[in-house]
Amino acid sequence: MKQRKQSGNLWGILVQMVFLIMMAAAFLMSLMAFAIVNFQIFNLNRFNVLWPIVFAMISSVLIGTGITALAGRKILAPITELSEAAKEVAKGNFKVRLGSENHRVQILGEMAANFNKMVQELNSIETLRNDFTVNVSHEFKTPIAAIEGYASLMQDKDLTVEERQEYSRLIMESTRQLSSLSSNILKLSKLENQEFVLEKARFDLDEQIRHAILLLESQWSEKLLNLDIALDSVRFYGNEDLLMQVWLNLLGNAVKFTDEGDEIAVSLTVSGNTVVVRIADTGIGMSAEVLGHIFEKFYQGDKSRSAEGNGLGLSLVRRIIDLCGGSIAVESNPGEGSAFTVTLPYIQL
Repeated sequence: MKQRKQSGNLWGILVQMVFLIMMAAAFLMSLMAFAIVNFQIFNLNRFNVLWPIVFAMISSVLIGTGITALAGRKILAPITELSEAAKEVAKGNFKVRLGSENHRVQILGEMAANFNKMVQELNSIETLRNDFTVNVSHEFKTPIAAIEGYASLMQDKDLTVEERQEYSRLIMESTRQLSSLSSNILKLSKLENQEFVLEKARFDLDEQIRHAILLLESQWSEKLLNLDIALDSVRFYGNEDLLMQVWLNLLGNAVKFTDEGDEIAVSLTVSGNTVVVRIADTGIGMSAEVLGHIFEKFYQGDKSRSAEGNGLGLSLVRRIIDLCGGSIAVESNPGEGSAFTVTLPYIQL
């Protein structure tokens, strides 16, 4: 009801403005007619122009005002609708949409279409922000609750040495989980606001991957995993620190989700102007549903192992690879392992 009232106000203002313009024109025409009659500019006996002028004046005012009234309502209705929709968006309602995308006036239709796209994007951003807040709160809450619980248990004076050591170990694990979560959130926030890769240098990519494998030796040797490593010698130009995070995350996941005694294969090859790194395991694999979400923030396909990560590793990996101008592909089936293929642009200097 309010929208109709405001639409009527705008429409009425337009009609009034056109009416005043037409009246001003009619006034000028009346002055001309008065001058013709009083100053005998024309011989009225031969040229009876007064009444035609008066008739034309009145007709033009009425016709012009009528046309404006009809056309103005059609033109101003989408503008009023836009004004009301903008007020709703200002209140935080991102579900409002304009229904005038197919308006006969092309510019008004485009205006409505662009507004709907804008609101849709705002709604997506708001949803992502809410999900991010909920997930961060949840991820922080779990280790904090564990630390508080085990710290309370350690106040018991009757604890055995073994129990006290176990509680201390669990507190340290929760602390490391908090530290990793905070670090990954800061890294991801920085990378999402970064458009270019800085601090590039030339380094041996094959040696970097070998170094990443050695850094994880305690993990894969504990599970007695077999490693099949085939790395071509590649002198790469890029940000060494960022790419090291990629290999540590992918290799860490491969180790985490591969059963004891199984195998992980790592290869590095050069194909034309691209470098291809493939990390494949024979672990638990992933379903098609999990594959569709693995690069989303805080997503964890295997809930039974959720305590071992925070669901940000692969989001970091994809963002880094995007910044480097590369791509990442995943192949996986439940029970058959997973294979991550990273393709990076290769510049030979």
